[in-house]
Amino acid sequence: MTAVQGTAVDISTEDGVADAYLVHPADGQPHPAVLLYMDAFGLRPQLRSMADRLAEAGYTVLVPNLFYRHGRAPVFELPDFIDPGARPQLFEQIGPVMGELTPEVAMRDAGAYLRALADSPVAADGPVALTGYCMGARLALFTAGTYPERVAAAAGFHGGHLAPDAPDSPHLVAGNVTAELYFGHADQDPSLPVEQRERLEEALTAAGVRHTCEVYTGAPHGYTQADTAMYDAAGDERHWTALLDLLKRTF
Repeated sequence: MTAVQGTAVDISTEDGVADAYLVHPADGQPHPAVLLYMDAFGLRPQLRSMADRLAEAGYTVLVPNLFYRHGRAPVFELPDFIDPGARPQLFEQIGPVMGELTPEVAMRDAGAYLRALADSPVAADGPVALTGYCMGARLALFTAGTYPERVAAAAGFHGGHLAPDAPDSPHLVAGNVTAELYFGHADQDPSLPVEQRERLEEALTAAGVRHTCEVYTGAPHGYTQADTAMYDAAGDERHWTALLDLLKRTF
């Protein structure tokens, strides 16, 4: 197993300073970079563990606290294990903060995260890859379309609201995307109904984007997050296989 080195870092943005977790193989060499977009529960041990696993596979991984405007992580007080009973109360706090992270704001921040990786001595030169979870899948797609020259590949897992009938929908950036995309949709996910899956597929195909969209049968929203009751071990391992295959093709 590859030894990794993880540390807390601060990233200057146009609106302040975002705290983040940066991890990479502990060999003193630059490695291909991955920007990991968090889910709504935020930067926490679960996401650091996921970033560590990517670093063990040979990548430099940055996980920013997307909610930095509301404080350093953890922004919300989370239980060690998030069960269904805890979700309503948590989302009373999380929902308004998510709402403030508009596409315009998020993409302004994305530029700062990409610059931080470009300037990092532990990140290899050239484009980066993205992976996002829950709301992070939306941001991965937005980033691929906003910064096409910086993104070689992007993946999204159990993403919600990827293609609503709305003027600021992520699928509308498809025409700008040059990266290869992969989406692993949760079968049991009310935030991404069949009509949105179809609309996303149609938009990516029409734009000529290299992409794969798969439905993980029986998987609930949040299937990659082992600290929640939505975790699905089979879906999680399938996600790792798909993500690492994408990264190998890209780099």
